[in-house]
Amino acid sequence: MKECNILGVKFTNISPSGAVDRLLGYLDEDSKNMVFTPNPEMVMEARKNDEFMKILNSSSMNVPDGIGIIYGSKFTDVKIKERVAGYDMLLGAFDKMKDKGKTVFFFGSAPGVAEKAKEAIEKQFKGLKVVGCADGYFDEKKEKEIIEEINEKKPDLLLVGIGFPKQEKWIYEHINDLNVKVAVGVGGSLDGWSGNVKRAPEFFVKNNLEWFYRLIKQPSRFVRMLQLPLFMLVVIRTKIFGK
Repeated sequence: MKECNILGVKFTNISPSGAVDRLLGYLDEDSKNMVFTPNPEMVMEARKNDEFMKILNSSSMNVPDGIGIIYGSKFTDVKIKERVAGYDMLLGAFDKMKDKGKTVFFFGSAPGVAEKAKEAIEKQFKGLKVVGCADGYFDEKKEKEIIEEINEKKPDLLLVGIGFPKQEKWIYEHINDLNVKVAVGVGGSLDGWSGNVKRAPEFFVKNNLEWFYRLIKQPSRFVRMLQLPLFMLVVIRTKIFGK
């Protein structure tokens, strides 16, 4: 399977169902795996942050989360055909994990959010075991306690939602000390599953307009959204001038 390289970040060229199957395959391996979901904003951060670039490219799978990545790939040698939303990939994984006895741990978001997400997800996917929760507000002492709890519970899948690049760095720094098979950076997914943040209606999701829906709901995101046209300009410039 050929990888797509966009401004130095390597993406796995894979379908949504293929990403779910690959993620589930990692759960049966003896090795530890990191899975990240880079979008254009994360790629732009990696361009100016060598450490973050190294971390992203050390993952077992980087799924193309964001329609901008699909557009950007059209200016590379490997065209990515489909967006793989990390949110949906994990829901697909939960649906299959519930019958396999695999477990998951939720780590991130504000106090109480992970617990609400656990309740909602276990209700939606009967049989799935969310064996532990921890919020994303921690100091050194609490972080140690979180790691100890994760290792005690031994989840197959660890989901970390403390925002990029912090979540990817945290996973990278701790993966070898964690009693888990796979760790995934999930951004705001816990907020979505908990019901604290409503996802875009199906029309926007199917037409790759989730970014537009979020902008309508949160106009304050406008400055962040400027990263997308800037990302495309840099991709095109790199295609033409090679830098």
